[in-house]
Amino acid sequence: MSITLDKTAREIATEDPSAISVFETLGIDYCCGGRKSLEQACADLHLGVNEVLQKLEEAATVNNPPDCTNWQTASLSELTQYIVSNHHKYVRQELVRLEGLCEKVGNKHGHAQPELKRIVALFLTMRDELSMHMTKEEQVLFPYIARLERAVQAQQPAPQAPFGTVANPIRVMVEEHDDAGSLMTTIRKLSNDYNAPAGACISYHAFYGGLKDFERDLHQHVHLENNILFRRALALEEQSSANQ
Repeated sequence: MSITLDKTAREIATEDPSAISVFETLGIDYCCGGRKSLEQACADLHLGVNEVLQKLEEAATVNNPPDCTNWQTASLSELTQYIVSNHHKYVRQELVRLEGLCEKVGNKHGHAQPELKRIVALFLTMRDELSMHMTKEEQVLFPYIARLERAVQAQQPAPQAPFGTVANPIRVMVEEHDDAGSLMTTIRKLSNDYNAPAGACISYHAFYGGLKDFERDLHQHVHLENNILFRRALALEEQSSANQ
């Protein structure tokens, strides 16, 4: 892969998944806000572009694990199944676990750490929004994308959609991804980058550590949908229209 400063972070992450670990470490957004060029993203974070390019080149030399799937070429049905069985499953499990920690930490330390009240409220909002979001994907959008893919492969007309073009639900999903990303960004700032205060208990550290891991998974989750699944689904619908 040729890495140039005019490429966006999401383009680089899509072309070479090894870049994701570098972006996560440096705090470069490659999913919700990944539309900026690499040069602009580095400037915004006051990062040296040469150092970032070197890290990306070093990461690219590391071989991907044998079972690493190329989601640019795998079937969309396989991709949606992967998202549901890995990221959606993780989100549901962690929302339950983190909700318990959030209640425990908030009740015990909220009086001494006023930011916790805001963090808890934001987390519960995100919990509700993500739960509804994933249900819409699993029950409506993902099954339609799978049917659309089968129709194109069979050179048949696109299946009837209750939402008109697939671009309509995709636009809504992207907006909801942006909302979740914004909530996590605010939580990160309020929590001092997930650093618990001095003397914090084990539950406090577990809560912030869980939020940090949750945000990292959310970035990868949104990247797979926004930058790969949705873009390929839109192209598939266009191909289907051209074949009719």
